[in-house]
Amino acid sequence: MHALKEIDTGVLKDLLENKDIHLTDVRSIDAYNGWPMRGEARGGHIRGARTLPEKWLGYPEWKNILQFKHILKDDTIVVYGYTPEESRKTALQLVEHGFQNVSVYNGFLSEWSADDSLPMEKLANYRQLVSPEWVKSLISGAAPLEYDNDRYVVCHGHYRNRDAYLSGHIPGAIDMDTLALESPETWNRRSPAELKAALEQHGITVDTTVVLYGKFMHPDNADDFPGSAAGHIGAIRLAFIMMYAGVKDVRVLNGGYRSWIDAGFDTSTEDEPKQQVAEFGADIPARPELAVDTPEAKEMIRAEDEDIICVRSYPEYIGEVSGYNYIKKKGRIPGAVFADCGSDAYHMQNYRNLDHTTREYHETAAIWKHSGIVPEKHLAFYCGTGWRGSEAWFNALVMGWPNVSVYDGGWFEWSNDPDNPYETGEPKGS
Repeated sequence: MHALKEIDTGVLKDLLENKDIHLTDVRSIDAYNGWPMRGEARGGHIRGARTLPEKWLGYPEWKNILQFKHILKDDTIVVYGYTPEESRKTALQLVEHGFQNVSVYNGFLSEWSADDSLPMEKLANYRQLVSPEWVKSLISGAAPLEYDNDRYVVCHGHYRNRDAYLSGHIPGAIDMDTLALESPETWNRRSPAELKAALEQHGITVDTTVVLYGKFMHPDNADDFPGSAAGHIGAIRLAFIMMYAGVKDVRVLNGGYRSWIDAGFDTSTEDEPKQQVAEFGADIPARPELAVDTPEAKEMIRAEDEDIICVRSYPEYIGEVSGYNYIKKKGRIPGAVFADCGSDAYHMQNYRNLDHTTREYHETAAIWKHSGIVPEKHLAFYCGTGWRGSEAWFNALVMGWPNVSVYDGGWFEWSNDPDNPYETGEPKGS
């Protein structure tokens, strides 16, 4: 058996002060974000740690993640988790891949998290990004952490594809087509009256806790998740519109249906009936500031303390493609700040981990800062029709950025007006 060096709390404190290590947290991303999964006194992660969940060892792309996170073979690496076994497994994998200076720290539960004087961090609004274990506790009638409501709805989001729901879903979940809350003519949120009727039909009031999720395409067998490539991002789109309408407690299952399956939990194929309610309970929109329309977007472009953020792929941004077969014009909105989504209009690789959970927030914040995207400004995220913009917006929301919106019209609405300016080609100074 390979002998690994184990360090104690005092040594780790010294190493952190010297900034001489790459501290690696191998617990779940949900524990890293802030959920106290083992009853620890303080949820979150040791300040400065990066996330590399032990779960990811099973993915073929695991070694690529090391490069992606700039974890180099000559770095001093300290691995920690909830248990010595969890830490050791990842540490040994690193050693087998040629890393020379790997140690483990096994005092997180008993010492670090229990000592208020030792520095920890967490995702500001981690409660809105829930784990499969949290959802399991909710639907089983237990008392989940950070929950004090007596009414909830678990909602499986999809776009015109009830088969994705009927082929397997979280037990007790109802389905919601994204078209219930957005219009296929404009791809913008529906009118207040339409939103009110749709939410009431789905049993949702202003005080209902709503947990949203969707399906991702399985990497090995797409037939397992029919029509699901856009499912989970559609669920986040629904979350944005529900919050705009006024639902006070909206949560998203981190990693969607895939995280539920990975956790080994039971599924259902029952077509759950929707329990209509008589009254939503608030004037819609209760939070109009979450949505920006084209006139305000134009004002934001001119403002010093506001930005609209383009969450599209680079080929879309420079006008090589429009991104959609129903959008003819190619190009970008002049003055928009680019926040690359990934390969094309149907992927968000730059905002997700290997298992489709939301990317480590330190990484997203650092990338945005490099592009000039900062929390001190009012930011409105947009894409082609609102879905990718909504996911990037949700990232900013859970990071606790105080003034973030979605520019709902996006490139679809902007490009349909011939009077609106646009640009193509490489941006100046690139």
